[in-house]
Amino acid sequence: MHSAVFLIEFGAIILALGLLGRFAGRFRFSPIPLYLLAGLAFGEGGLLPLGASEEFVAIGAEIGVILLLLMLGLEYTASDLVSNLKTQYPAGLVDMGLNAVPGAIAALLMGWGPVAAVVLAGVTWISSSGVIAKVLGDLGRLGNRETPVILSILVLEDLAMAVYLPIITALLAGVGWAAGSLTLAIALGAAGLVLFLAVRYGRVISRFVSSDDPEKLLLVVLGLTILVAGIAQQLQVSAAVGAFLVGIALSGEVAEGAHSLLAPLRDLFAAVFFVFFGLHTDPASIPPVLLPALALAVVTACTKIATGYWAARRAKISVKGRWRAGGALVARGEFSIVIAGLAVTAGIEPSLGPLATAYVLILVIVGPLTARFVQPVAARVGGVVSRRREAAAAVALPSPREPERATEESLDGQGTSGRS
Repeated sequence: MHSAVFLIEFGAIILALGLLGRFAGRFRFSPIPLYLLAGLAFGEGGLLPLGASEEFVAIGAEIGVILLLLMLGLEYTASDLVSNLKTQYPAGLVDMGLNAVPGAIAALLMGWGPVAAVVLAGVTWISSSGVIAKVLGDLGRLGNRETPVILSILVLEDLAMAVYLPIITALLAGVGWAAGSLTLAIALGAAGLVLFLAVRYGRVISRFVSSDDPEKLLLVVLGLTILVAGIAQQLQVSAAVGAFLVGIALSGEVAEGAHSLLAPLRDLFAAVFFVFFGLHTDPASIPPVLLPALALAVVTACTKIATGYWAARRAKISVKGRWRAGGALVARGEFSIVIAGLAVTAGIEPSLGPLATAYVLILVIVGPLTARFVQPVAARVGGVVSRRREAAAAVALPSPREPERATEESLDGQGTSGRS
């Protein structure tokens, strides 16, 4: 009976996702906001709460994030990554300054204390790699010139999480400097080792994975990715970072074959991830914190757009690409929820969890919209401003008749002087 209920629930979820995806595709729109609303409807306090399939959906969501980052990594080689990290690290610093500070200030203004300020700073700082990867694919922008800039910022954020998470864990647990430093050293060493292996031995890994049989290639790539992601998570490094590094370690025909084989799986599990996110949000907890969450979302959406614009301009991308880069970075998601979850578990501030949930829900819905519309809106506003400036300049300049009048007046003046 239990398995029958599970099959009915999970089948209903997949069917609903398929219908929502078709609806979004008909209007050429990203289906992510619809997936999240479906999660709200199926979650606790929603219209049709699920029970039997929630654990399976949670595992599926985790695999969805891993596949999203793996597919991103397959788009680039290890040399691309190192080159981007060397050139884009200033953008990572600007990203942290512009987007972490508003969260910290908001927490302090609400009287939550310094530890909660560090937590909320992380919530507002980190963009959602999963949402942004899906949006870039939906909009057909994976080959655009601004996309490496966006990915560089996302990778810097993910690597920064390898440092941030052990720090925040130590702060929330109240452990001493010795225990906290040891945790941080383990995390940094693991991230550095994985990155070193990916860059130095990428070709060896590709030869090991390579196979002419699609079935074997699929099993080896999927198994290797989930294994590395699990080891990375066990060592306090993000599983998403581990999956991304596996992706960049693969190159050539192996990367192309894995990309085509894994694309349908990625789409399925990514949709499950967004539903899972909605499942864990009680709609009743959102209204009391909606206004502060909305204000924080507006501020940090603007700072993310400014971050992307600045980074793309620094990379000499065109003005259109700068706006597209800024708009694509707005979405927050899985990492923000992870950070807020740590604080809620530690009992730091009761209102922090609902605020972070409302904030992420707003930006995870607004993010795909800004990715799609920021550049056209900026172009239209820029056109209006240019026309007004041209009109103002035309009014300020003398009309063609005025020089003649000035000449006539000058001649009249000379004549008067001569007569006198």
